[in-house]
Amino acid sequence: MSKLKDLKILEAILFATNEPILENDLKDKIYNKEEILVLLKELQKLYSDRGVNLKKTGNSWSFRTSPELSKELIIFKKQKRKLSRAALETLSIIAYHQPITRPEIEEIRGVHMGRGSIDNLMEIGWIKPKGRKNAPGRPTTWSTTDSFLQHFDLENIESLPNKEELKASGFLEKKSAISTITDHSKELEISDINKEDASDEEKLEDFIADN
Repeated sequence: MSKLKDLKILEAILFATNEPILENDLKDKIYNKEEILVLLKELQKLYSDRGVNLKKTGNSWSFRTSPELSKELIIFKKQKRKLSRAALETLSIIAYHQPITRPEIEEIRGVHMGRGSIDNLMEIGWIKPKGRKNAPGRPTTWSTTDSFLQHFDLENIESLPNKEELKASGFLEKKSAISTITDHSKELEISDINKEDASDEEKLEDFIADN
C-alpha cells in the first residue's frame, strides 16, 4: 500500500477526533506500520505553517490551532483560576521528581501538607497516581499526565526548563520560594518560604496562569 494512502489515513483520523490519539493506535490503522514515526513527522512538517499544527504530547498526537492565531480565535473569556502556593510547589516537585510519594514531597518542601494540593491537581487533571513504592506502607507515587504536557505545550517531561533556563526567566532568585531546581541528575531543593517576599511566587503563579 502506498505511502500517500497511509498519510491520508492518518490525516483523516487526526482531523476526525477531538482528543489526542496514542501513537500505537494510529500505527494499527496504517499499512506500513514500521513507518509510523516517519509518516507523522512528514504530516507534522506539512502542517507546520498552516492554521492547525500537528503536535506530539507524551505518546499521543493531535491537531491543534496554530499559536499565532490564538488571539483571533478566542470567542469567550476564560476565567483564570490561580493555584495556591502549596499546589504550585507540589506540582513543580512532582514534575521534576516523578514518580514521587507524598512523604517525599513533604520532605522536599519542609512542611506537612494536607490533601488539598494533591486533590486540586488531580481535579485539574495534571497529576495521577503512578503505582506504589516498594517501601514500608507501600505509599502511592504521583506523576504528571499528558494533560499537563498539553497545557504547557511540552512534547515530553524532558522538555521542562532546566535550572539555568529558569534563572534566565527570573523564576529563580535569591529569595525565591523555589530556590534550586537542578537537572535530572541532581535533587530539587525547596527553601523555606519567605512570606514577606511575594514577588517570585507571583511570577510563578502568572507563569502557570498564562500558559
